[in-house]
Amino acid sequence: MDGLFPSHCPAQFVPYVTTLTLESGDRHRLESVVTDIKESAARKGVELKGPHPQPPSDLRVPQSKTLGPGNERFEAWNYTVYARTIEIVAYEEFARSVAGDEYPDCIHVSVDVNQRRSVGSGR
Repeated sequence: MDGLFPSHCPAQFVPYVTTLTLESGDRHRLESVVTDIKESAARKGVELKGPHPQPPSDLRVPQSKTLGPGNERFEAWNYTVYARTIEIVAYEEFARSVAGDEYPDCIHVSVDVNQRRSVGSGR
């Protein structure tokens, strides 16, 4: 059985890393959702990396007064988007359940899953 997996990179020790990125214009709601995820992970014994706050993005949206020709505009709409990233190493079942949860409409969640390989594995 020792010859089934290379000794430098056994299959059972190559974890998946699930990175959740949560974004919202409502910072308080974002913090509440992130806190809920952290508490759920703690109850289940799952270790998280993060949440890591990203610098807020200030966005400016120009608004036209008419749909037809003309250059009249209302004052631009300005808003800030806040973001947090959380990494879940291994614990695929927990990561799957968190990624599939329902979130408030004001929270945008993106999920990225990668397989982490050890340094020097040659893959």
